[in-house]
Amino acid sequence: MKIPHHTLAPTPPMGWNSWDCYGATVTEEEVRGNAKYIAEHMKEAGYEYVVVDIQWYESGAVSSVYRPFADLTMDQYSRLTPALNRFPSAKDNQGFKPLADEIHALGLKFGIHIMRGIPRQAVHQNMPIKGTPLTARDIAKTNSICPWNTDMYGVRSDIDAGQCYYNSLFDLYASWGVDFIKVDDIADSKLYHGSHMDEIKMIRQAIDQTGRDMVLSLSPGPSHLDEAADLEDHANMWRMTDDFWDVWPLLKDMFTRCHKWSKNVGPGHWPDADMLPLGRIGIRSVDGGASDRYTRFTEDEQITLMTLWSMFRSPFMFGGECRDNDTFTLDLLTNKDLLNVHRTGKNQRQLSRHDDEVIWYSETEDYLYVALFNLNDTSRTLTFDLNALPDDIKPAGDCYVVFTDEKKTLNQPLSFDIRPHASILLKLSR
Repeated sequence: MKIPHHTLAPTPPMGWNSWDCYGATVTEEEVRGNAKYIAEHMKEAGYEYVVVDIQWYESGAVSSVYRPFADLTMDQYSRLTPALNRFPSAKDNQGFKPLADEIHALGLKFGIHIMRGIPRQAVHQNMPIKGTPLTARDIAKTNSICPWNTDMYGVRSDIDAGQCYYNSLFDLYASWGVDFIKVDDIADSKLYHGSHMDEIKMIRQAIDQTGRDMVLSLSPGPSHLDEAADLEDHANMWRMTDDFWDVWPLLKDMFTRCHKWSKNVGPGHWPDADMLPLGRIGIRSVDGGASDRYTRFTEDEQITLMTLWSMFRSPFMFGGECRDNDTFTLDLLTNKDLLNVHRTGKNQRQLSRHDDEVIWYSETEDYLYVALFNLNDTSRTLTFDLNALPDDIKPAGDCYVVFTDEKKTLNQPLSFDIRPHASILLKLSR
């Protein structure tokens, strides 16, 4: 059965998200500046979404450390609105529409992050819900809370007013011109041991009833596959991890997660390995153990990261301050072979893993791609036997090493000395 919203993301979504560099504090000018950079330097490569991450409604946000029970900006119907000191174009009840219009004019798409549920502030003040005589207090699940953020209560799915609230919320976002929604505290919960599937279904219905195309992304990541089918049915992408940062153990662990979720990759539904913490990050974000910095990943580790994300076909959401990109970072983000296998690869999978030696495979119309990864802390010689490829698909021509463009003779076997945490990506003509 074809699912209509899967047509919105036939290839893995690509874009920029403000979290890794600005935490909960990004401003309109910073969003606008990154959008202009993307339009000029990254749009041609396929990057199109510009996403404002968490707490755009919190005027006093200072970093990625949330202020508990802070005053939030809302309209008269219990719906959060942009903080005017950070997003001045939202004045006169315009919300994000002026900023979205600017981003659309650049040929890009606009996205926002939201938390599951209804603001606790609206519940405590017993504010109205548009389209129903009931109030925020009537629809709130006050025992359904996020363990790391105090902004919201869950929403009841057993009464029509709960759906009315979500409908009014997404009607507002549609009027702003939102193209991408990242919903947090929903795909997994440390308190409730699973996803909030009742609210995922309400959100799916609320998006559909607007009539506007919006890609739906869910966070944080479930560690199990029990609800994979439901996630595929209701979302375009969902995290399969908690926040991913620029430390090697998290990247090494991602190989296990990608292997586990690889069968759920497909047009319109993408398991998400999280953002790309590359370039300049941590400007006003204290997560990851260090403040304002360039990524702590070595160049070898950065290539390993981008190669795994490309072979697996995770969404690409760059987390760095785009305007500070150096040549290495921009070239890596826009590498034509990585983009080719990322956008058009099929039958992608892990071929083998022995200790810390991992081999992945993917195929495109013209090429076979084989990635050899050394996850060990010492150099190793990795060997690839061409007979490990599918029986009906064998390379017929040249073999090149991506990034160096070195041409290799197709003798048996292919062996490479690979540095610690490094990788080799082979492109074999079909």
